[in-house]
Amino acid sequence: MAPTRVLVIAGSDSSGGAGLEADQKVIAAHGCYAMTATTALTAQNTKGVYGIHFVPPEFLRKQIDAVIEDVGVDVVKTGMLASAETIETIADALIHHKAKTVVIDPVMIATTGASLLPPEALDVLLARLLPLATVATPNVPEALLLLHKAEPGFELNAVRKADDLETVARAIRRLGPQWVLVKGGHCPFRRDGTAAESKRERELVVDVLVGGEGGEGEEVVVRLESEYYDSRHTHGTGCSLASAIASNLAKGMDMPSAVRAGCRYVQVGIRTAPGLGGGNGPLNHFHSVYTLPFSPGHFIDYLLERPDVAPVWKRFISHPFVLAMGDGTLPIESFKGYLIQDYLYLIHFARANALASYKASSMKDIAASAAIVTHIFREMELHIGYCGGFGISRDEMENTEEKEACTAYTRYVLDIGQSQDWLGLQVAMAPCLLGYGAIAKMLHADPRSKREGNLYWTWIENYVADDYTTAVKTGSGEWQPASPAQTA
Repeated sequence: MAPTRVLVIAGSDSSGGAGLEADQKVIAAHGCYAMTATTALTAQNTKGVYGIHFVPPEFLRKQIDAVIEDVGVDVVKTGMLASAETIETIADALIHHKAKTVVIDPVMIATTGASLLPPEALDVLLARLLPLATVATPNVPEALLLLHKAEPGFELNAVRKADDLETVARAIRRLGPQWVLVKGGHCPFRRDGTAAESKRERELVVDVLVGGEGGEGEEVVVRLESEYYDSRHTHGTGCSLASAIASNLAKGMDMPSAVRAGCRYVQVGIRTAPGLGGGNGPLNHFHSVYTLPFSPGHFIDYLLERPDVAPVWKRFISHPFVLAMGDGTLPIESFKGYLIQDYLYLIHFARANALASYKASSMKDIAASAAIVTHIFREMELHIGYCGGFGISRDEMENTEEKEACTAYTRYVLDIGQSQDWLGLQVAMAPCLLGYGAIAKMLHADPRSKREGNLYWTWIENYVADDYTTAVKTGSGEWQPASPAQTA
């Protein structure tokens, strides 16, 4: 299924913590597809904004048209808008393309204090863009700035109690948005809901969502409270929250749920910030994203190439016993002893695969493990015939005591099967399934191997034959769908 699509119309942050760069990280972390239309380029870092280069409005419109007309869009999110002309261009484009869900983050001031929107652009923002908003997400300073511009007589100059946030949100909603989220991070509260007067009194952050779906429906008010967390790493929190909300809406959440989830995402992002930069550092945008250490379909390559596995694997497939089979110098009694122990091992290998069938969670895997048991039974009959060529009978093999190595490995496999899941058991059995094929392939391709007159060449050919290589591909292929979930 194709991912939901979020178009971000905003400025670029060269430090990567805010703006388009942060937006794309957030959207990717939420499993959505991010597209961008750049309003401005900034030269900035965690300490300040050192320059702004505005993108011409006509070029901005080309960006918006290009992505919507081809890829399409589920949600549009705006951030830094740079100028009045830019806002006019965006409003015209949203109307032209009939954008259904629009998240407006009225970015005016950077975390560092730098102004990102000229005063003359406020009138256009109020008149053209806010009425198109599905949700607007101003922080307290932005909200008060908008209100004093739109309503010069608005009496509230500062937020003194949590109820003031609700008053501000309702007033912003009268300017056109369906929903308004007023972010209270700039004015933390005491636990009694009054504004903190000192750093020591900062205990709660309160965000207030006010809105509804239009018409005569009842107004919805959601108050979101979280513990205040003292951190300098808050660069891009507004951008990140708006993009998280946009992503959640694109995935089908209702507005209150989308906002709740977005706020929690940002809270954890602040708490787990990577500590970059000497000023207001960025959030951790990927705190809930788990990256596989291998590309899908290459789980076995990953296992065998791990630095803690590769040397052991090399010693295993290049053991002196193995190399002596290749050049034909292995003592016959050593090989006969191996054949007997291999027979005893196959009994436990069959038991382990029967256990894997029980451990499996799908009928497909149950049947696959059961089929392996049947294959082992047929292989053992062939093994008995092969051993007969060396003068070894079934009775002799069944009455021979297991060597310590055979007992240790087989009981390890069975113990893993009892204590872990299906995939754990498959990995425990992997040295057998993969090892025989790898050894035979190596010896068969080695020009130093002796072919004519080599007593063990038939064994090598058996394990490079199509039936065995197919069995290896089938068996190991069953692990691939399971491994990403297990290693996440």
